[in-house]
Formats: sequence, C-alpha cells, structure tokens
Amino acid sequence: MINTISPIDGTIYYTAEEHGPKDIEQALHLAESAFPLWSNLSIAERAKYITAFVDAIVEDKNEIALEITWQMGRPLGQSPGEIKGFGDRAHYMIGVAEEALGDYKVEDAANPDKRWVERVPIGVVSVLSPWNYPFLTSVNAIVPALMAGNVVILKHSFQTPLVAERYAKAAAKAGLPKGVFQILHLNHKNTAQLIADSRIDGVYFTGSVQGGVAVQNSLMNKFIPCGLELGGKDPAYVMADAHLENSVENLVDGAFFNSGQSCCGIERIYVHETLYDKFVDGFVALTKQYKLGNPLDAETNLGPMVKTDAANYVRKQIEQALGKGAKSLVAESLFAASKKDTPYLSPHVLVNVDHSMEVMTEESFGPVVGIMKVKNDEEALRLMNDSQYGLTASLWAKDMDRAIDLGRKIETGTVFMNRCDYLDPALAWTGVKNSGKGVTLSKIGYDHVTRVKSFNFRKGK
Repeated sequence: MINTISPIDGTIYYTAEEHGPKDIEQALHLAESAFPLWSNLSIAERAKYITAFVDAIVEDKNEIALEITWQMGRPLGQSPGEIKGFGDRAHYMIGVAEEALGDYKVEDAANPDKRWVERVPIGVVSVLSPWNYPFLTSVNAIVPALMAGNVVILKHSFQTPLVAERYAKAAAKAGLPKGVFQILHLNHKNTAQLIADSRIDGVYFTGSVQGGVAVQNSLMNKFIPCGLELGGKDPAYVMADAHLENSVENLVDGAFFNSGQSCCGIERIYVHETLYDKFVDGFVALTKQYKLGNPLDAETNLGPMVKTDAANYVRKQIEQALGKGAKSLVAESLFAASKKDTPYLSPHVLVNVDHSMEVMTEESFGPVVGIMKVKNDEEALRLMNDSQYGLTASLWAKDMDRAIDLGRKIETGTVFMNRCDYLDPALAWTGVKNSGKGVTLSKIGYDHVTRVKSFNFRKGK
C-alpha cells in the first residue's frame, strides 16, 4: 500500500494499492491485445472516445480541485484553473489531430508512381507524470498518444495517485475499450521494470533531471522514443523600455504561483540598471501582500510546498546565498505560517546575488527568486544563457523587434514577451540542455507519438 501524506496537515489523505510485477504483466498483456483494435479506428472515431474521456474529467472539476489541493497543497481557489487548462489543451490537441496525422503526399506530375508518407502509432506507451501540475503535465502526452492510435499505461506520482484514478474512471465512463488506457501505482524499481519491457514502445516522462537520467538508463538496451520534460531555471529580463507595473505584477506571480513549484516558473530575474531600484521596490511590496497558510482557506494565495524535505532544500539554498553576501528583502516574520521543518515556506526575494550561488544556478522549485542588475542586453544574454537548463525565458519590453532579435540568441525552448509561466497548446513545448528532449503540444507534438512509414508504389506493366 502507498500513503499520500497531505502537506496541509501531515496526515494520510489517501491510501492506494501499490502494484507489482504481476500487475505489470497483466497491464502489458491487455495493452498489447487492445492496440490492434484501437489503432485501426479512424481519427474521428478515436476523437469521440477521447472527447468523452476529457469531458468526464472536466465535469468533476470541483471535486478534483479539492483532491489536488489536499494531495499537493495548492490553494483551493487556484486548483480549478488546472482542470480548465487541462480541458483547453486536450480539446486543442483533439482538434488538430486530423491535420497533424494526415498523410504527406509527394506530388510530381512527371512521375506516375504513387508516393506518400503516413504517420502511424508506435504501440504501447508509458506516461510517467509528476505531482506539481498533475493534470496539465500528463495531458500533454496522454491525449495525443491516444489520438494517434497508441494505447497508454499511466504511472503517476505517489503524491497524486487520485489523479491517475480519476483518469481511469473517466476512461471507463467514456467507454474506452479495455486495455486502451490503464494506470499502475509503481515504485521506482517496478517503474524501471515496466519501461524496460520489450512490449513498451515509447516512454514520456516529466520530472527532475535525475529522474530523466534514470529513465534513459532503463532504456539503454532499447531503441524507442523517449520524451523527457525535465527541470528549469527560467530567467526573465526586464529591459530598459519595459512597462514597470506590468512586469512586476506578472513576474511576482510567475515566481510564486503554486509556491514556485513549476518547471517553467520564474527563478531568476535580470533588470536593466535604469529600472532596477523601482522594479525591486515594486516586486517586494507586492510579494509582502501574499497570504501564506492553509490552502483550504479562501484568503490563502500561497500554500505549503509539497513536502518538508522540498521546503528545507530551498531553505538551504537561501542560507547559502545569504552566507555568500546575498540580502533578503522580505522578512520571514511577516508570514506566521512559515516555520522551519514544515512544508510552509514564505516567499523570499534575494538581491546582491550572483552565479556563484546555487539559488541562481540550481533549480529551486520553491518560493524564492534572485534579482540581479544588468547594464545592457549583452550582459543579460550572457547571464540568461549561463545555465544547464533551457526551458523558457521571458523578455519584458515595448520594442518587439528588439525582443525578437534577443530571443533568437537565448538558449531555450520557448521565449515569452511580456508574459511568463504559460503554455499555449498551439505552440511546441520543448526544452534544450538539461531541460530535456522531445516535443509535446501543437501539431508538432504528434511527431513524437508516431513513427513515419513511407509508401513507394509503382503501377505494374
């Protein structure tokens, strides 16, 4: 059995049955049996099933929001937004499936041969999903994989097992054929056994860099697609012509929403020297308005981190930075709920920071941000690129042409202008360097849940 400990009060919120080798074998057998039937359906037929599957989850958004809050600690007023985002992404990917999965035809009037390329499903795939945005991360792989004709085995985090069970209930309600979508509650050892099995044809993982390495190591003897959406240390650059109030408001939210537990959250900010003092003053003033506390309370907009260990990791980063000369501008005493050795951690704004400090180079995944003054675009670019990660970066400016020019030089998967911590399902979601490999979302996302098959037909004489 596995126990989900709620960060709200440290109690056991849910207990689920842990699955083992026999369960893995049964799931793989069912998946293999289901694949031929499912893959032979038309895209339109699959779309009917998957639309009903998605709608079954969205219909229960209020109950699900409460479950999310209890499992991982996000304020209850914010959790329903995840289900809305889940529905938006899913319906977009369903809507573009016909075009994305259509044949590529080679037209040549001088050549009577018939030539084309099809996108075909890869088979049985495993989706390994995290707790921080449990629906938004998993939907990126689950819906396109199913729409493309694959069958899916989902392994979700032990912190959010009810998310997997909500998916399973929705699949049953939508009438998905047996074996098309299954869930397993697995520990690390059994997860490695599942994905290393010869019957698994693709793996899509979202999580830490260390987790991504473990997934790749489990697949060393196989040549299958492996999508890895890993960590980030996402930078923002407030340029000299930025709208000050707008940049402050959005970057505070980008840094502290979900207690900073977002792979594309803002973790470091570089501000042009002409705006630096005013920006910092505004950022600190807005941060002090946050309410840290029980996420079930209506006035709370900053909940606990997922675990005490996670909060203590961030505390160590902060202590190291302060020991190297950083200065904290938001006193922890302003947040009564913030206590050592608990998951409750107040938001921290650090200045006098540099890249010798882990808080500016290693993923924090918590409510802390460092702010540095820069002289020009060249210095900002050098600092933004001085990272092992490259998921997103945001530029805050009025001059779009200048931002485009600078954005092309940033080593990242997505560049934002005057927004951050946001996914548009019409755009490819990807990372560079240690932020991973592969692509989800957009029409391009279908490339990574399919393989290509070419046809070169010549009429007989």
